[in-house]
Amino acid sequence: MRALPGAGKRMAESTSSTSTPVEGLTFEQALEQLDQLVRRMESGDLGLDESIAAYRRGAELARFCQGRLADAERQIQLLDEDVLRNFTPAEPSGSTT
Repeated sequence: MRALPGAGKRMAESTSSTSTPVEGLTFEQALEQLDQLVRRMESGDLGLDESIAAYRRGAELARFCQGRLADAERQIQLLDEDVLRNFTPAEPSGSTT
């Protein structure tokens, strides 16, 4: 059985990005990995097994990013809970109405 050209390089790329547990990544790192995976999958250069592994890793990264965004949204809601109120502009100084 012959190896496909570039297959070793693709396997090295895929194992280096999947070896880090998702929980050990920052949001930005996870998003960058997800973006790279999507580009590789869209290029059509991945074999079947690589595509399945990339899809699995992409789903894991997407869930992680969604969770981090939901956490950030909850934090913002808690921080703004007492701050958000209807805005009433003050009268400009020197106004005679």
